[in-house]
Amino acid sequence: MNGLRIERRGAPSAALVWGVSLGAVAVAMLGTGLLFAAFGVAPLEAARVIVERTILDARGASEVVRRAIPLMLAGVGLTLAFRARFWNIGAEGQLLIGAVAAAGVALFVDLPGVLTIPAMFVVGFLAAAAWGLGPALLKVRLGVNEIITTLMLNYVAIYLVRWLVNGPWKGSSLSGFAYSDRFDAAAILPTIGTTRLHWPTLVLAVLAAVAVAWLLARTRFGFEVRMMGESPEAARYAGVDFFRTTLILVLVSAGAAGLAGVGEVAGIHHRLVDPGSLSIGYGYTAIIVALLARRNALAALVTALFLGWVAASGDVMQVALRLPSQITGVVQGLVLLCIIAAEPILEYRLVRAPRRAATPPDAAGPEAT
Repeated sequence: MNGLRIERRGAPSAALVWGVSLGAVAVAMLGTGLLFAAFGVAPLEAARVIVERTILDARGASEVVRRAIPLMLAGVGLTLAFRARFWNIGAEGQLLIGAVAAAGVALFVDLPGVLTIPAMFVVGFLAAAAWGLGPALLKVRLGVNEIITTLMLNYVAIYLVRWLVNGPWKGSSLSGFAYSDRFDAAAILPTIGTTRLHWPTLVLAVLAAVAVAWLLARTRFGFEVRMMGESPEAARYAGVDFFRTTLILVLVSAGAAGLAGVGEVAGIHHRLVDPGSLSIGYGYTAIIVALLARRNALAALVTALFLGWVAASGDVMQVALRLPSQITGVVQGLVLLCIIAAEPILEYRLVRAPRRAATPPDAAGPEAT
């Protein structure tokens, strides 16, 4: 008789990876439908309303892409870090630091108009990269867990922004919510028509994804990153410089999140605002983007659009379907839960194993003559 046993897979095929990922999303969407039913909303009717007001509506579709832009940039950066198994959970704080640096340029640095936007992106990238440098050094020099350090720095960044908008950078026309003065026109990103879709940041996100994908696939640095993630022992044996490689990948990963922060202050708010308004958890959602993309930079563009649609759908759920505001976070949590639950399917498989025939207890050897 044949039995079944579990064995570790080799490298899973692209078809299997995409199939498992899409299956995880489908299960999450099924769970969302059950959640709608629990609130007394017909799942199919809810799906129709959401699709009509997002994907099939021009302004709604622009909001989907607009919400996806920071997820693309932060998510692409995280795919690079995660490929080396550096678990950067600090994209939220890095995004805020990039926004602070860009706001500082817009508010206090006198530059020719044409240089203002490029300077904001460069400074935002560098500031966020420097913010990620501390956890990287603690990791490679002292072995400190990067999950803890990057996560804790998120809260430092949040309170830094709150202190600035309520203190030294408080706007002269402040009323109600805390914010800085409005940026000059030269520090505001152009948008498409009457939408809030700031296209320069979108172009930058696509270029960043292509650049990271090329870096991982075509360069020695990318080979070292992949070795560090797949087999640290083999990477050490091959002479990979863990210190240099880790610093570079963290600088790029954190800097990409900083670019997302620049896009938000220069393209959406046009001033530095309270962190709760500046980022609706983009840095944390970008973790789901990177995991759902299976640490593939180009795939992160697609998964960012999906989660951007989830975020934009949250507004529709609250206004049209009268569901609680927390519903978006619940849906994102379901997606993450299903991705994690499906991971063993990519690592292990069931195979048939022939069972050995039982030896009769009274079996005897050859007769002696």
